[in-house]
Amino acid sequence: MKIIVSHDVDHITASEHFKSAMLPKFIVRSKIELLTGKISFKEFMLRFKAIYQNKWNNISELIDYNQKHDIPATFFLGVNNGVGLNYSIELADKWIKEIVKRGVSCGVHGIAYDNFADVKKEYDLFKSISGLDEFGIRMHYLRNDENTFKNLANAGYIFDTTDYGIKKHYKIGEMHEFPLHIMETYEMEAGKKWQSASTEQAVQSTIAKIKDAESKGIEYLTLLFHDRYFDDSFLSWQNWYRNITEYCISEGYEFIDYKSAIVEIQNTK
Repeated sequence: MKIIVSHDVDHITASEHFKSAMLPKFIVRSKIELLTGKISFKEFMLRFKAIYQNKWNNISELIDYNQKHDIPATFFLGVNNGVGLNYSIELADKWIKEIVKRGVSCGVHGIAYDNFADVKKEYDLFKSISGLDEFGIRMHYLRNDENTFKNLANAGYIFDTTDYGIKKHYKIGEMHEFPLHIMETYEMEAGKKWQSASTEQAVQSTIAKIKDAESKGIEYLTLLFHDRYFDDSFLSWQNWYRNITEYCISEGYEFIDYKSAIVEIQNTK
């Protein structure tokens, strides 16, 4: 079994949320986590510092970590707004080009899912910005309906990684579907809307899922970690990612990206 790591970029700045309920909800969430002992006072204050500094992404830091550990991760960025994804197309343009410049795989964090014309518009815009001919997508909040995957395939995406569950790779037309198996949010929040598990608990539950996936014959295990959490203000989350990647390295799992996995699949036909 090989490991595919990806990162959804849901936020870039704090100021993009000044006109929404995102910031008040974030502050309430942080207070709950502080009062329940899930985060330290230092973490709590660092979260306010990040708001003051207007920095709600850790893309560069995560690229540095991944490259140091030979993890060929994929970043998904939005080129449209919706459901709490509010950053401008100018910021998306900046970071998509920066990621591509650094030789890192990049794809679309999709907003449109129930209308082909809107799906295709996102595809064309990302292609224009990135200069890439082949790339994939993950829907924001994993949203989909009965037509979503067909629309994504018809738009031209070479892969999608929205379908959640311990499922094997499959195809929709010419598009490869790599189901999402593990997301840090589900492990750390454990059914709540705030952190309810410790790093140790989340790591153990994740390792159990990794072993379960391997026992079920999953060839490509997909793991999602949001770049927002690769920071000392979310120390438990950051440590989860470090611990899980270090575990995979120590167990001898090979890291691979989506496009390389597609090449492998095609070569085994």
